[in-house]
Amino acid sequence: MRVVVDRDLCESNGVCEGLAPTVFRVNDDDELDILEEHPDESLRAKVQDAVRSCPKQALSIQED
Repeated sequence: MRVVVDRDLCESNGVCEGLAPTVFRVNDDDELDILEEHPDESLRAKVQDAVRSCPKQALSIQED
Protein backbone atom coordinates (compact mmCIF):
# COMPACT_ATOMS: atom_id res chain seq x y z
CA MET A 1 0.00 0.00 0.00
CA ARG A 2 1.25 3.45 -0.92
CA VAL A 3 -0.33 6.70 0.30
CA VAL A 4 -0.64 9.44 -2.32
CA VAL A 5 -1.66 13.09 -1.88
CA ASP A 6 -2.81 15.36 -4.68
CA ARG A 7 -1.11 18.61 -3.70
CA ASP A 8 -3.37 20.61 -6.01
CA LEU A 9 -6.43 19.51 -4.01
CA CYS A 10 -5.03 19.28 -0.48
CA GLU A 11 -5.98 22.11 1.88
CA SER A 12 -3.96 20.71 4.81
CA ASN A 13 -6.96 20.86 7.10
CA GLY A 14 -5.62 18.03 9.28
CA VAL A 15 -8.54 15.61 9.20
CA CYS A 16 -6.18 12.86 8.03
CA GLU A 17 -3.67 13.70 10.75
CA GLY A 18 -6.36 13.32 13.37
CA LEU A 19 -7.29 9.87 12.04
CA ALA A 20 -3.80 8.53 11.30
CA PRO A 21 -1.17 10.69 13.04
CA THR A 22 1.65 8.23 12.43
CA VAL A 23 1.10 8.56 8.67
CA PHE A 24 0.04 12.21 8.16
CA ARG A 25 1.19 15.50 9.65
CA VAL A 26 0.46 19.13 8.84
CA ASN A 27 3.81 20.90 9.19
CA ASP A 28 4.63 24.41 10.41
CA ASP A 29 4.19 25.74 6.85
CA ASP A 30 0.61 24.37 6.79
CA GLU A 31 1.53 21.72 4.23
CA LEU A 32 0.70 18.04 4.55
CA ASP A 33 3.62 15.70 5.09
CA ILE A 34 3.30 11.97 4.47
CA LEU A 35 5.32 10.46 7.31
CA GLU A 36 4.97 6.90 6.04
CA GLU A 37 4.43 6.64 2.30
CA HIS A 38 4.27 2.85 2.63
CA PRO A 39 2.62 2.34 6.03
CA ASP A 40 2.45 -1.04 7.68
CA GLU A 41 -0.57 -3.14 6.78
CA SER A 42 -1.75 -2.84 10.40
CA LEU A 43 -2.52 0.84 9.67
CA ARG A 44 -4.68 0.11 6.62
CA ALA A 45 -8.01 0.77 8.37
CA LYS A 46 -6.84 4.13 9.73
CA VAL A 47 -5.41 5.17 6.37
CA GLN A 48 -8.61 4.14 4.59
CA ASP A 49 -10.63 6.21 7.09
CA ALA A 50 -8.37 9.20 6.41
CA VAL A 51 -8.75 8.78 2.63
CA ARG A 52 -12.55 8.54 2.91
CA SER A 53 -12.75 11.48 5.32
CA CYS A 54 -10.64 13.92 3.30
CA PRO A 55 -12.99 16.83 2.55
CA LYS A 56 -11.19 17.61 -0.73
CA GLN A 57 -10.67 13.96 -1.77
CA ALA A 58 -6.96 14.71 -2.07
CA LEU A 59 -5.78 11.37 -0.67
CA SER A 60 -5.66 7.96 -2.26
CA ILE A 61 -4.15 4.53 -1.75
CA GLN A 62 -2.24 2.78 -4.51
CA GLU A 63 -1.65 -0.92 -4.13
CA ASP A 64 1.96 -2.01 -4.62
